[in-house]
Amino acid sequence: MKTELHPAGERGHANHGWLDSYHSFSFATYFNPAREQFGCLRVLNDDSVNGGTGFDLHPHNNMEIITILLKGALEHRDSMGNIQVIRPGEVQVMTAGTGIFHAEYNHSETEQVKFLQLWVFPRTKGLRPRYDQMLFAEKIPKNELLPLVVPDNDQREDALWIHQDAYISLLRLQENSSFAYTLRIPGNGVYVFVIEGNISAEEQLLGRRDAIALSDTASVQLHSAEGASVLFVEVPMH
Repeated sequence: MKTELHPAGERGHANHGWLDSYHSFSFATYFNPAREQFGCLRVLNDDSVNGGTGFDLHPHNNMEIITILLKGALEHRDSMGNIQVIRPGEVQVMTAGTGIFHAEYNHSETEQVKFLQLWVFPRTKGLRPRYDQMLFAEKIPKNELLPLVVPDNDQREDALWIHQDAYISLLRLQENSSFAYTLRIPGNGVYVFVIEGNISAEEQLLGRRDAIALSDTASVQLHSAEGASVLFVEVPMH
């Protein structure tokens, strides 16, 4: 097993006043040659956007973009004609493919919106752009893995999908609970990101926003003494 600890305090950070953003991997003006990506996972940004502000219309291409809302409400508009508001418990996916433009604004004039945004390289380039979102708020069990995003060849009614052999899942661990994550595809790696709480993963202690990257393994053992919310991002390593 290969492991690499990614402490929260070592992430890239940019505070633009209206936007406070932490980068797990090289992004914008933050460049770390040792943290450019983890397999097909290219971006994991932890963003807070002030009320009445947001990202103006900007382009993307050849990327699968996943947005997970943590607090507040995010308004989305894109060149495909979609106009949506995403709230906590909801997840959004976009296939940028041959090219899209989109804008993201805080839906509130006064309250912050907080969200995680992930970029995953697709299996092939030049795909047709697409958009989807799903509400998971009422489906989140404790001590059970909740699949949020699955591969396009493993589509299911209770999860979103992307054009990659990747699984993105959420786990809510209760106090004094253990969990074994089993990788779905041999050869994949898994990026374990602690959203809230504290865990031990393969004897490594992780707190809020810490992460650990694991490869060359078939499973990962977790335990939480205080309870935790954990994101698993399983991706191909090549």
